[in-house]
Amino acid sequence: MNWRTVALKTAFCLGVVVGLVLLAPRAKAQEDATATTRESNASIVQQLSFQDSEDFEDARRGFVATLPDATIRSADGRVIWSLKDYEFLKDKAPPTVNPSLWRVARLNLNHGLFKVTDRIYQIRGFDISNMDIIEGDTGLIVIDSLVSAEVARAGMELYYQHRPRKPVAAVIYTHSHVDHYGGVKGVVSEDEVRSGKVTVLAPEGFLEEAVSENVFAGNAMGRRAIYMFGILLPKGERGQVDSGLGKTTSVGTVTLIPPTDLVKKTGETRTIDGVEMTFQMAPRTEAPAEFLIHFPQLRALCAAEDATHTLHNLYTLRGAQVRDAKSWWKALNESVVLFGGKTDVVFAQHHWPKWGQKKVLDYLKQQRDLYKYIHDQSLRLMNHGYTMLEVAEMVKLPRSLDREWYNRGYYGSVNHDAKAVYQRYLGWYDSNPANLHSLPPEEAAKKYVEFMGGPAAVISRARESFNKGEYRWVAQVMNHVVFADPENREARELQAAALEQLGYQAENPTWRNEYLMGAHELRHGVPRAIAMRVDSRDTLRAMTVELLLDYLGIRLNGPRAEGKTITMNWSFTDTGETYAVTLENAALTYTAGIQLPVADAIITFRRATLDRVLVGETTLDKEIEAGSIRIQGDRRKLAELLSLLDSFEPMFNIVTP
Repeated sequence: MNWRTVALKTAFCLGVVVGLVLLAPRAKAQEDATATTRESNASIVQQLSFQDSEDFEDARRGFVATLPDATIRSADGRVIWSLKDYEFLKDKAPPTVNPSLWRVARLNLNHGLFKVTDRIYQIRGFDISNMDIIEGDTGLIVIDSLVSAEVARAGMELYYQHRPRKPVAAVIYTHSHVDHYGGVKGVVSEDEVRSGKVTVLAPEGFLEEAVSENVFAGNAMGRRAIYMFGILLPKGERGQVDSGLGKTTSVGTVTLIPPTDLVKKTGETRTIDGVEMTFQMAPRTEAPAEFLIHFPQLRALCAAEDATHTLHNLYTLRGAQVRDAKSWWKALNESVVLFGGKTDVVFAQHHWPKWGQKKVLDYLKQQRDLYKYIHDQSLRLMNHGYTMLEVAEMVKLPRSLDREWYNRGYYGSVNHDAKAVYQRYLGWYDSNPANLHSLPPEEAAKKYVEFMGGPAAVISRARESFNKGEYRWVAQVMNHVVFADPENREARELQAAALEQLGYQAENPTWRNEYLMGAHELRHGVPRAIAMRVDSRDTLRAMTVELLLDYLGIRLNGPRAEGKTITMNWSFTDTGETYAVTLENAALTYTAGIQLPVADAIITFRRATLDRVLVGETTLDKEIEAGSIRIQGDRRKLAELLSLLDSFEPMFNIVTP
């Protein structure tokens, strides 16, 4: 796979988000916390050990220096990252924020350069993720590089202001998510890697997995990510306060340099610039391609993203394939066995480290048991015949796990992780035939509302439920009214009010963001913002031909293509690649390296020319006239195929039909 595909297809999701961050209007929440919400949040203070200050001490431990407000700008002055808008996070949680969420939001405000242990430093709070800097004999080893080149560069400059200016000898990607490699060109240049001066090390499968999660559903994931991260919400006591793993993501330049060395199995070692490393493979855990790194000389373990100060996602709310809790607990158990007796500090690519051999062991074991418990108890209940929704309500952590701050649901939650286990093993269907072929939401909503006596009756009953604090039910039943009659302002306002209170009560920041974004759009509609194109010329140019053809197949409007047959031979003069491309049975298929003996058209062109046509920079007729595209046979066939492609609206409706 072409590595450029990975870099720009990551932006496939991020591009929509970035454009909206810059241009979307903001609006304030409309309501204060109700008495029910105040009581719910006040009860949290009695349930958890808020007097425990160890995390605050650890999050500040080893502090060296930082930038004011952690504000980082691009070359043209645009703000790429800043924590200034989070100044509202003071000592005491307001009634509109769950106190446990408020606590982790304050912890995630710590930012700057920190010393982890001898020769290991960490940049924290310059992005949603961390960047580690290991001091070798003559150079530096950088582990992960944040989301954007601008923030990674600022982190390196902060380090150099306080430590010797050694060259970077190696970059390590712990896993295949963009917040761990996107800023690499702020650390090293591609020329430095190409010349052999810098090694880039990653787990086997890194490139393939970095692209595969976001390629085909990128437009949908991008829209959903706006809800999950609360990107359009104002930052404040009634808005976005955190994202669990960090505050939010930077909005700079996403880059990638392909690995020059791959680790393929547990136990492999490397010594780079005098620093010894032992690798533990952890595929199918937090990422499909991931490894942990032990530094025997330094008695330190980099846990990548498999052990952080939160219950992590087995399913991410923006949408993705579910993760394997069984692989996850086994990976952490292997870490305990391999490195538990040889480790005095564990640090991860989010949050702050844990020091002391006993504390490290307890931490790894607790997190191991966390995923094991959710996996096993979900399956136990499934085998008793309970459905996904029932399982999610029934699984509760034992007190020994639940009381630990680092097991709280700040990114994943017990509820939606239990659903993920169900989905992984049994899928979407609960085996009840009534749910096998349910009516779609809009059609069902109209019938629900009719059966319940009409909108006015439903709203009246729902107000009674709201006054009782039954916000989950109000949100659910008002959703039917809104889908039956999207213009019903009274229903929209009541559902928004219920979602708002659910957001104020939520311990999990991504749940809070989801609820408050829903309330925002019910009140104000879908934001009218200019979004970046996910199929920009740069993105298309970066794709392999096969990935491009896969994407065109997804854009093909099947009903419009029904009954049409098109056969073509494509030849690219710049790459030497050939493809047989066929539209038949409303499916676009292709075969690399062959030419059909009989075809409607034989097309010869450069990839760049095709890309320019697809993004509308030029037209097919102009390029044929100029000789850039040569067609033997029926020249209308390529135009016909392109006319059958859909364009995707990045800001589709979610809380309304």
